[in-house]
Amino acid sequence: MSEHLNILYGFGRPLSPFYGLAMSIRAAFYKKGLLRKQRLPVPVISVGNLTLGGTGKTPMTIYLAKLLRAHAPAIVSRGYGGRAKERVNVVADGSGIYLDAVTAGDEPFYMAENLPGVPVVTSRRRLDGGRYAVDSLHARTVILDDGFQHQALERDLDLVLFKVDSFLGNNRVFPGGDMREPLMALRRADAFVLTCVNDTNRERAQAIKRALLKKFPQIPVFTAEYHPICLVTPNKKEIGLAEAKRKAFFGFCGLAQPASFVRSLESAGLQTVGFQVFRDHCRYFKPELEFLKKRIAGCSANALVTTEKDMVKLAGKELPLPLYALRMEMRPEADFDAFVLGKISSTS
Repeated sequence: MSEHLNILYGFGRPLSPFYGLAMSIRAAFYKKGLLRKQRLPVPVISVGNLTLGGTGKTPMTIYLAKLLRAHAPAIVSRGYGGRAKERVNVVADGSGIYLDAVTAGDEPFYMAENLPGVPVVTSRRRLDGGRYAVDSLHARTVILDDGFQHQALERDLDLVLFKVDSFLGNNRVFPGGDMREPLMALRRADAFVLTCVNDTNRERAQAIKRALLKKFPQIPVFTAEYHPICLVTPNKKEIGLAEAKRKAFFGFCGLAQPASFVRSLESAGLQTVGFQVFRDHCRYFKPELEFLKKRIAGCSANALVTTEKDMVKLAGKELPLPLYALRMEMRPEADFDAFVLGKISSTS
């Protein structure tokens, strides 16, 4: 955790008990029916987390959409950071993409680009987006991106993701820490997924798995790894990693947890001669691009490398070197697919 964030959490710590209590009361109201939950006529899967920041929700959402292609999935996202303000915004309808990354938000646009044939919509109220996906886009399964705290919509499978290296952060509830809700909110989950498992943290992942099973013995725990596949250019041409290893890259990203991208570059065997971190969901306006150009000028790089989510926000931007994005693939453990498909089949 950065020193800047530590200071902010220090100021917010006295308010954490009140925020945690408010979230617990809200959850209790939904459980008792004092706040109304509504159901769609198709199976609904929520992909979410308990903590702030990245845990791999977008890669998991993409993975599920591919797994469930036979069930006509549609993705409903809040569209964080996007400029579209309609009740429901159609990013893609399964036959074409209609909003760019600035309008839709970088993550919905990224999902639409990587899931041809799968509708993607954004809506502040997931219920509105889900209804539109079913009624107008003929979805037979709805996947909620970042849906764990959005309890107004009933779901048939609630997946909660944890990044192994960060897990619960500082174990405090916002605004004094990383947790969006108190720990016992996890009783709503149907399964936990520990993401970003690799050889260096595998023992930690197993320790976390044992702790979760001890605390919530009725909830299964799965693990998932990320593997570098190739590089892609802005026009979607794929470059093999063997060829890419001949280049000297300057890396950059705008992620909540940039260290994970650095590790991905290392695992891909790419040579980096410099690296720059930008704020999460950075839009790469002129000041950021000018700063990036100055950083690149002082090193021996002959190419740039970033994440696919960052690349979608750089379309049409002038850069001093060729740009590539590292394509990663999520690989959950073997039993995960059967678990998901079994849940969907039982509710269809």
